[in-house]
Amino acid sequence: MAESDFYTKDGTVDHKGNPANIKKTGTWKACPFIIGNECCERLAYYGMSSNLVRYFKHRLNQHTSVATRNNQNWSGTCYITPLIGAFLADAYLGRYWTIALFSIIYVFGMTLLAMSATVHGIKPRCYTEDNCDPTVTQSAVFFVALYLVALGTGGIKPCVSSYGADQFDDTNETEKKHKSSFFNWFYFSINIGALIASSVLVWVQDNVSWGWGFGIPAIAMAIAVVFFFSGTRLYRNQKPGGSPLTRLCQVVVASFRKCRVAVPADKSLLYETMDAESNIKGSRKVEHTEELSFFDKAAVETESDDIKGTVNSWRLCTVTQVEELKAVIRLLPIWATGIIFAAVYSQMSNLFVLQGERMNTHVGNSTFKIPPASLSIFDTLSVIFWVPIYDRIIVPVTRKFTGHKNGLTQLQRMGIGLFISIFAMVVAAILELERLREVRRHNYYEVKEMPMTIFWQVPQYFLIGCAEVFTLIGQLEFFYEQAPDAMRSFCSALQLTTIALGNYLSSLLVTIVTAITARNDKLGWIPDNLNYGHIHYFFFLLAVLSVLNLGAFLLIAKWYTYKKAVGTLR
Repeated sequence: MAESDFYTKDGTVDHKGNPANIKKTGTWKACPFIIGNECCERLAYYGMSSNLVRYFKHRLNQHTSVATRNNQNWSGTCYITPLIGAFLADAYLGRYWTIALFSIIYVFGMTLLAMSATVHGIKPRCYTEDNCDPTVTQSAVFFVALYLVALGTGGIKPCVSSYGADQFDDTNETEKKHKSSFFNWFYFSINIGALIASSVLVWVQDNVSWGWGFGIPAIAMAIAVVFFFSGTRLYRNQKPGGSPLTRLCQVVVASFRKCRVAVPADKSLLYETMDAESNIKGSRKVEHTEELSFFDKAAVETESDDIKGTVNSWRLCTVTQVEELKAVIRLLPIWATGIIFAAVYSQMSNLFVLQGERMNTHVGNSTFKIPPASLSIFDTLSVIFWVPIYDRIIVPVTRKFTGHKNGLTQLQRMGIGLFISIFAMVVAAILELERLREVRRHNYYEVKEMPMTIFWQVPQYFLIGCAEVFTLIGQLEFFYEQAPDAMRSFCSALQLTTIALGNYLSSLLVTIVTAITARNDKLGWIPDNLNYGHIHYFFFLLAVLSVLNLGAFLLIAKWYTYKKAVGTLR
């Protein structure tokens, strides 16, 4: 057998650019290092972000609405920067070197963050627990560190899930079946990290110090880097395919240049390379689809196109290149429906935490107090509970009824999650209604913690965790599978931007609601003391938006056409 027979068909290489030996690399052998890296990185991220709104409020001396907006704007930025990392990975660096480079930036940011809460002179001076007086410089150092972390995570988020999926060959039936399972267990590892963060690290921040609370995540991120580099010899790496944005623009320009050219009825006459593989590095050929036929004009050969010489890609594009653009356009409506879900999801680290602050945080009759942000542990436990059930029970059972290899299609899975998220907001709103009734009945307005136990928040966290397993894992797999081969980091980043826009949307809604409801000296829906507020109105607003969003999703999903790469196994 020739040496080349050991190599993957799509030309995967090792980290040095040499062909990857398919028998010695990839599959589940490589995944523990990727999953371990993700677990530690998510521990670091959630360890510093879960309680961040309280740091803004109590250490940087910000009002509730300002702290909420700053937290959501930073969270949004963490999901916008992946566009930078994705572009570099797909166009130039590849996923391996992108993850490696941005991980180092991440570690620097986490270290500076820990120093900003520890080192005398750059940490805020506090007189009591809730009475701090940070200088402009101290706040600036904190925000510089925070946004270094946002940049660092931008190179990891869009690459690491795709990189794990790259370890399985689509042309191998056994490996392709394992890929769907990988996404479930990859997300499982995220929540193991989040579990430790929301239980141990949040408690450390509230009861030991913010220095240790940020220092431990910095150490965790350093361990994540060690995990990643430890698996270097086992990884399969896709070759960067060049700038995806350039290729998309070429199709658009070529289509408009030939806007008066007729597309032949026989689509086999459209231009495509004669080679077995696409002319795009790291990409298989993609079958022609009938939708968005205007862009097929870019692949129509005319007399002015020099087919025998060097082809000008701004005048003539291959069918695969045209299908890349079509695939991205088809993804956009599905992408848009994820924004409202992300706004709902963002409440766990914002209004849910501030709601919990006003409830009884003691565990039973003991003196032990649970930090309000630690309630997100029940979201994590929900995910950890549902992932094995989905992978081992729901998939085999639904497969018998649907005949689909994964039980449910990716779109069906996402739709179920959107439906569940509606109930999460309704439950949160009902709890706040009951809490405010107790406040009025017993005049608890100025009481820091009312007698109602914080554990009444568990159902809303648990429901969001259940919705995550269906929607977010479904999105991970959907955007990877439907992305063109050489644009998988970009499309994974596209999926992450829904979370960014969800945070920005929530921040915008808070701003609008505050501006409208706090007029004429009124306290509004979201005052500093929530006992005088009406955040249940805000939760009901998100529930109504979620219902409308689900309706839009069902219409869009009905007309969606799944991508089919040449040589891909169904």
